[in-house]
Amino acid sequence: MVAFRYEKWDEDLLRRMKEFASLMAMFQHLLLQANGDVERTLQYMKRLQEMGYIDQAADLAQFRQSLEQKQIIETSKGFPTLTSKGERMIRQDALNRIFNNLKRGTLGEHRTPQAGDGGDRLPETRPWGFGEDLAGLDVQRTMHNSLLRTGTELRLAEEDFEVNEREHLTSCATVLLLDISHSMILYGEDRITPAKKVALAMAELIQTRYPKDSLQVALFGDDATEVSVKQLPYVGAGPYHTNTRAALQLAQRLLLRKKHPNRQIFMVTDGKPSAITEHGKLYKNPFGLDPKIVGLTLEEAAACRRNKIVITTFMLTQEPALVDFVNKLTQVNKGRAYFSAADNLGGSVFVDYLRNRKKKIGH
Repeated sequence: MVAFRYEKWDEDLLRRMKEFASLMAMFQHLLLQANGDVERTLQYMKRLQEMGYIDQAADLAQFRQSLEQKQIIETSKGFPTLTSKGERMIRQDALNRIFNNLKRGTLGEHRTPQAGDGGDRLPETRPWGFGEDLAGLDVQRTMHNSLLRTGTELRLAEEDFEVNEREHLTSCATVLLLDISHSMILYGEDRITPAKKVALAMAELIQTRYPKDSLQVALFGDDATEVSVKQLPYVGAGPYHTNTRAALQLAQRLLLRKKHPNRQIFMVTDGKPSAITEHGKLYKNPFGLDPKIVGLTLEEAAACRRNKIVITTFMLTQEPALVDFVNKLTQVNKGRAYFSAADNLGGSVFVDYLRNRKKKIGH
């Protein structure tokens, strides 16, 4: 029996809950802009309150205490830092916010067109094979077969048994490449923060919904470096060029170690390839599209294709010259490309990621 207990409506409690939720949303966004620096984030919030963007009645000191009480931050090192719970909260919030922006009906699963074991039942049936689990038995088809063979006697035989087909569930290895070159924060436009939100959300999605999948993250500027998911909130753009070739090379090395049937690269960038590494030295040209840099980068995209690795590029600009480059890279790799504003990046990434899982990726 379900019982309900009614109490006096506490308007003040509701107000405080809404205030905390509003401050928490702002804290999480500013935290990523501050590259995980909790103290700087709280200073940002204080400054915004002084400027009138946060209600003057909001108690930021109490908010900080609440973060400590909820074990979202700690001061064991003498200054406030995120706890493991806090880092997980950031990933969950990114996932929730990105999925809230998706249109209904766009999400997919780990399905392939092939039938197999372990997925949802399909309406199609097939004859039962000796040794198979009878949990998948289609009773209606089985009884129908018996009636056709023996009439009202209903004598079952092995030849009568039919089982439902099941969708085959695949696994996928993904490398997410994040551009941390200077252009990600150039001209006062913050593009690195939404890109980080995508990476955090994707990590949470895979870890919670697709535990058999793998996700690795790499940053690329003058060079490419793998980082852990745990490091993502603390990532920032720097005074770097864009070595897209090095990023694709690293991604291939990481993916070729995996035994997953699907391998793919998601590359989030807003700039042209402006550097390559040759003989241990950085060759760079930030002016225009250097034919040498472009040519070697496209060669790497072709190598990905030969290794059956699909590249999906998410371009945070629609500048004609850069769009043309990405189109060429996509054509060489037979991959995919999206051109979108930073504020819609999350939706684009996740729609494509889940759709990719409907079939085995290959050429």
